[in-house]
Amino acid sequence: MAAVMEFPCSLVLDIPFPTARLATVALQALSVDKEISPSVRKSFAVRAAEDAGADTDKTVLRTTYEATTNRMLRVSVNAFLDSVGLVVEVMEGLDVDVLAEAT
Repeated sequence: MAAVMEFPCSLVLDIPFPTARLATVALQALSVDKEISPSVRKSFAVRAAEDAGADTDKTVLRTTYEATTNRMLRVSVNAFLDSVGLVVEVMEGLDVDVLAEAT
């Protein structure tokens, strides 16, 4: 019988986006990258921003990471954040509503 792997280390990242559409696009772009190690697992969800106030369009991409060690968690999250940076950079270059307008 296979041993059940425990995932004692975890982290939840909420990445804000100005619209639900952009959060969903980011989710679709980022979810294709599977974790290389079985010692790490992640899940995604798109949800309304809790601090959106009157702006009901604000949405967050919630990413939950679980890992067997802190080191595995750190390595995976670092790689993920590099990917998030690239996705946002591409969105900024191709879409007009990615970043809030400067006041």
